[in-house]
Amino acid sequence: MSRFVRLGETDRPPVTLYVDDQPVTALEGDTLMVALLASGGTLRQGEFGPEKRAGFCLMGACQDCWVWTSSGERLRACSTLATAGQRIVTSQPESTWPSNA
Repeated sequence: MSRFVRLGETDRPPVTLYVDDQPVTALEGDTLMVALLASGGTLRQGEFGPEKRAGFCLMGACQDCWVWTSSGERLRACSTLATAGQRIVTSQPESTWPSNA
C-alpha cells in the first residue's frame, strides 16, 4: 500500500527511474520522496538498524530523507527532482574512504 495517494496533477508526463535496480514510475516534477512513497515503498533503510524511514520534515531541514545515487552521491529525496533514467539506492553505500591500516 502506498504512503502517498496522488489526488491531482495526474496529467504530467511519466518518467521512469530505478530504485535499488527496480523501475519506478513517477510524474515529471515529482521529487524523489514523492516517487518512492507513491510507488508503495518506504523512502530508505535507517543507518543504525533495519527500520525503514519515510522522511520527517519534508522540507530539507532534517537528515531523514537521504538517498544515494548508484555512484554514492548523497541526495535529499524531499528536494531532488526525479528524472528519467536516474539510479537511486535506499541504503547507505559502503564507505569508499581509504583505509588507514
